[in-house]
Amino acid sequence: MPRYLISHLLGLVGALLGGAAGFYTYRWILSKGFIGGMIPGAFLGLGCSLLARHPSFARGVICGIAGLVLGFFTDWYTNDTDDTFWVYLQNVQSINQVVLLTIVIGTFIAFWLGKDAGLAGRSRLGPRPSEPAPPPEAPKAV
Repeated sequence: MPRYLISHLLGLVGALLGGAAGFYTYRWILSKGFIGGMIPGAFLGLGCSLLARHPSFARGVICGIAGLVLGFFTDWYTNDTDDTFWVYLQNVQSINQVVLLTIVIGTFIAFWLGKDAGLAGRSRLGPRPSEPAPPPEAPKAV
């Protein structure tokens, strides 16, 4: 398998694990009386970033979209409502403005963390040890 495909799959696994951790953490924090709408998206992006092996802007966009959907889903799931998720999304204007702001912040964090690889944002995909290093360039004559 190509190394970048493996990196993307690892990022997907990290995003799933981080999203699940964010979902349950949000529920726990909500039970204590706090608002933490940014947590599901932020954990999703963090999980993706920690397992991914190279930076990718497209992966960041996908994490941002997934973080937005997860944030809305988590808020809908924890509300006492008989509405379906689709009806909840159609009535976004009736959601508490603070909750909306925290979900948007979580979306941005998911994008920002998801586009990088690791906390430092450095690529860990260098040349393979079995590959010889490229020869140095000869100095150019002036």
